[in-house]
Amino acid sequence: MKQPVIKPGKALICGSMAFDTIMVFQDQFRNHILADKLHMLNVSFLVMQMRREFGGCAGNIAYNLKLLGDTGYVMATVGHDFATYAQWLDEHHIPRKHIREIQQEHTGQAFITTDLDNNQITAFHPGAMGHSHINKVSDAEGIALGIVAPDGRDGMVQHATGFAAAGIPFIFDPGQGLPMFGGEDLKTFIEQASWVAVNDYEWSLMSERTGWSHVDVTRRVAALIVTRGGEGSTIYTAEGKIDIPLAPARAVVDPTGCGDAYRAGLLYGLLHGLPWEKTGRIASVMGSLKIESRGTQNHSFTPAQFRQRYETLFGQL
Repeated sequence: MKQPVIKPGKALICGSMAFDTIMVFQDQFRNHILADKLHMLNVSFLVMQMRREFGGCAGNIAYNLKLLGDTGYVMATVGHDFATYAQWLDEHHIPRKHIREIQQEHTGQAFITTDLDNNQITAFHPGAMGHSHINKVSDAEGIALGIVAPDGRDGMVQHATGFAAAGIPFIFDPGQGLPMFGGEDLKTFIEQASWVAVNDYEWSLMSERTGWSHVDVTRRVAALIVTRGGEGSTIYTAEGKIDIPLAPARAVVDPTGCGDAYRAGLLYGLLHGLPWEKTGRIASVMGSLKIESRGTQNHSFTPAQFRQRYETLFGQL
């Protein structure tokens, strides 16, 4: 598939909005979970450190895109407890026009406990995400391209269909939502999308469920982007593959949200008509800047500072 022509306009970011409550247990889980008692597990962890972060894939992507100097319009459903997050978005000039509040629900919530070995136990309450299908892509005007990021199952299906029906190119980014879909579902998403973005584990699962190789996928989309953590990323197109190097970080503090930062870089490159070699490197730098800060929306830089970091690593932008 050839790269679609992207008209001037805005990016519509369909996905989750959530609060992340992160707790640190000052020991190893393995010291408190007995292997011969797993059938009757009843444990309690005393956590002396706790913080609450703004998160969710759509919120993270929009925040990172704003740092690059572009505005992404979030399409999501949130709960009655969203006020502090709404204030945060307003402070950072991220539009809330397509964020709908569901009064009887909580905003999505992730409760993450991490031990000293960086093992994690997570409980996730989707809350208002389960209503994401009530938002319609057709309600948004002036959209140049979009992304379908992890969200409620019906919402992801409907938003992909909405983009396809409107002829709006979009990235299919199943992320942690991928286990909700079987092979035929994933084939439909790929047929509708213009680009697919996954990490290497997600790609293995997607390939297994669909029976498709990267060659099969790039017959249907303009690019398949596979991130590989510390090994960089690979962009597959019908013309071949492009290896994108890792952008070294000054410190590795917290990888949470790096994938969303990377996807903001993809959106930026696509909005500005940049070649994949540059778009992939922009995305790589975005991931490295995020990993240097704790949380998903606590890093900050100006477009000029970003350009300086990029050009130090990769030459002229």
